[in-house]
Amino acid sequence: MNNRKKVEVCFTPNLYDLHAEDAEIVVVIDVLRATTAMCTAFDNGVAKMIPVATLEEAFEYKKKGFIVAAERGGEIVEGFDIGNSPASYMGNKFEGETIVITTTNGTRAIHTARNAATVVIGSFTNLDALSEWLVEQNKNVLLLGSGWRSKFCLEDTMCAGAFVENLQKSGKFRCEDDSSVAAKFMYIQAKDNYLSYLKASSHRVRLAALDLNADIKYCLTPNTSSVIPILKGNYLVKLEK
Repeated sequence: MNNRKKVEVCFTPNLYDLHAEDAEIVVVIDVLRATTAMCTAFDNGVAKMIPVATLEEAFEYKKKGFIVAAERGGEIVEGFDIGNSPASYMGNKFEGETIVITTTNGTRAIHTARNAATVVIGSFTNLDALSEWLVEQNKNVLLLGSGWRSKFCLEDTMCAGAFVENLQKSGKFRCEDDSSVAAKFMYIQAKDNYLSYLKASSHRVRLAALDLNADIKYCLTPNTSSVIPILKGNYLVKLEK
């Protein structure tokens, strides 16, 4: 039992330092919508993504001629062409390109975890593919929810719980903290109908008010992707398995 690796859940980036000490792999999760969009981008041929935490950095890249995606509060930031909707990246229109991206929550979480030994991107869309890879690595895993402006959110915690369940089913992982137990049981309660479970969640309501229901449904559909984005220096790239 003692040789099993640890899987732990951190609800928001501002709690990261309380969880990070034993983490060998950090999985950043922002279900609605940043990490889902990143998986979609690589599935549709994007070569690299540069996650930046601030709009100021994003504008600097834009001045240099980069394609820049910028979202705040669920909407595309004025002056930029795309945000963090997965639909923006479909259809191979950015095949071979490098895209700079900044979002309200997801890129902040990536920035928070940037000094970890390994940082990968998780979502419902790549749940099984990433879970299988994590089991193969046999290292301590920290599932970092991006939350909403430093506050707890249901969808990221629920997704983290799905990863906890998958890793524990392998028999190679243990969880010792209550955040992991809570996330797992939240997922178990919700897994038969994600949409219904999240009906009253703050971010689903926020996105629905922006007429983004198609994005919500897409982001909550598991296992549509086998891609695993991984942070290499300042770049996210597609992990070659």
